[in-house]
Amino acid sequence: MQQEISTDAGQVLGVVGRSGSGKTTLLEFLVTQLSSRGLRVNVIKHSHHDLVLEPAHKDSARLRMVGAAEVLVASPFRYAIMHELRGAPEPTLAEQIARLAPADLTLVEGFKLTPIAKLEVFRPALGQAPLYPHDPNIVAVASDMPVPFDVPDGVAWLDLNAPQQVLAWLLSGVKHPTRPSIPG
Repeated sequence: MQQEISTDAGQVLGVVGRSGSGKTTLLEFLVTQLSSRGLRVNVIKHSHHDLVLEPAHKDSARLRMVGAAEVLVASPFRYAIMHELRGAPEPTLAEQIARLAPADLTLVEGFKLTPIAKLEVFRPALGQAPLYPHDPNIVAVASDMPVPFDVPDGVAWLDLNAPQQVLAWLLSGVKHPTRPSIPG
């Protein structure tokens, strides 16, 4: 069952798939197109690796390393908050979303196991099984293969090589400036 995450982040859609399937390339296209239409889009990218966003010799890194819980680095162009977990559990997706500024849509790359509506990017050439047969939260698949016979009812099958089709599917559920509603 899909978990509805109700925040100022608007509707939330996960984008999942195997490594090398083209998730980031598709997200770049979607974010460009959505933002050019006046939608405010947030993105959360999950990583299993340590994040190194600043050289160790910089003041902000030095202050973090000596014990600061959070360091906010600000400039006239952007700001970033570095929050040290220091052994605390990784925040949930809902907790991460709550930290974001209000948006019409939040796209989430990763968090595969979180029960939210998801779009799977699937390329059979990678030699790995698709996720949609085992994840009832996948509401659409963008793939470079024709629709197979075993796609569950209600799962949209989209042409990954025609990203405008994926965009049209997404826009069919995003109503600006009201809360979007992801199809499915």
